[in-house]
Amino acid sequence: MEAIYPFFIAFIMVFIAELGDKTQLIVLSFSNSLKAKTILLGVAIGSFFSHGIAILFGSSIGLLEDPFLHRLIEIITYSSFILMGILSLFPKKDDTKHDNKEKNGFLEKISKLKLNYCLIIALSIMVGELGDKTFLASLGFGIQYPNSKFMLVLGAILAMVVCDSIAIVFGKFLNKYISETVMQKISGILFLIFGIAGFIF
Repeated sequence: MEAIYPFFIAFIMVFIAELGDKTQLIVLSFSNSLKAKTILLGVAIGSFFSHGIAILFGSSIGLLEDPFLHRLIEIITYSSFILMGILSLFPKKDDTKHDNKEKNGFLEKISKLKLNYCLIIALSIMVGELGDKTFLASLGFGIQYPNSKFMLVLGAILAMVVCDSIAIVFGKFLNKYISETVMQKISGILFLIFGIAGFIF
């Protein structure tokens, strides 16, 4: 059970972080013109590289044998979950618009490149994930579970694919009845719960 625990924790946290995130909007923008398997393959490839980089970098830090450092890392990891939860619940509208505008502009340039659609989606996901909540969560898990890189990457990729599959299937319904703000607040609450639980347990 201990061997697959990192898989489940990575899956749950990345899935939560992905709810209402920019990458879901990227997937939705392609869903009307491309087949689901093409989109999801691109999501899997993009997630492999973005989360793989985060987990690999984090695990290299986590392998350092120092009890004080490990405790400090745990505090930073769970504190970052709480911080991400607060930022999701109380986002600065101007900053969000500015960040989205810059990233969306870059993603538009990628989409105009004469590349295979699957590769375009993979590049879009990679750019969309860099420095994002899911990227930071994977970084933290890499630090916390340095010997479980494969399970962490697998959990993160599967979470992205499952979450974005839901976006493809129920995208229109979600956009109509559940706003992006509500999804972000749900994500924020769950991040707070996991962050506080990490300190308690």
